[in-house]
Amino acid sequence: MSRAAVPGLPSRHPIGGQLPALYADDDFAQRFTAGLDTVLAPVFTTLDNLPSYFDPRLAPADFLAWLASWVGGADDPDWPTALRREAVARAVELHRWRGTRRGLVEALRLVLGVSADVSGDGSAVWSRTAGSEPTPAPAGEVLVRVWPRGPGAAYEVDADRVRALVHTLCPVHTACRVEILSGPPTAEGS
Repeated sequence: MSRAAVPGLPSRHPIGGQLPALYADDDFAQRFTAGLDTVLAPVFTTLDNLPSYFDPRLAPADFLAWLASWVGGADDPDWPTALRREAVARAVELHRWRGTRRGLVEALRLVLGVSADVSGDGSAVWSRTAGSEPTPAPAGEVLVRVWPRGPGAAYEVDADRVRALVHTLCPVHTACRVEILSGPPTAEGS
């Protein structure tokens, strides 16, 4: 992430024009300050456009990793720039749903471009009576079914990437199983 001099970028606030009258006609002073204008013009341009640097949909591509680190968003330099921008823009929303069915489905859709269905609850139990022991949890798992998005999607789902993402997003106490389907599940569940 670097901002360098942009050749030919004019300064909005040329220093030579702000010098006292004594130096206004001095050729050396005007050439010297013109060199400083060349150095300062990108600084002024950056400051004038500062709000756009913090909007992931407008920020320079080399700022996206930095913005992602601010909001704890997923960022992979190998992703297309449009996907990286969207992942940073939706990071806070996805954090709100982390560890839930909706969060897992939305993350799979955003990051991998697949549709998903999550069933099972990971056998979470609770008690309605304060201080009492909850009933033992039955052994259960969360089933994540994934298929290509859209009717007749022409690409294969990358099973390794799906499993890796599900592994990072499923709660620690939950056993998650992943099934890769060729299309949406039918009413019978397959």
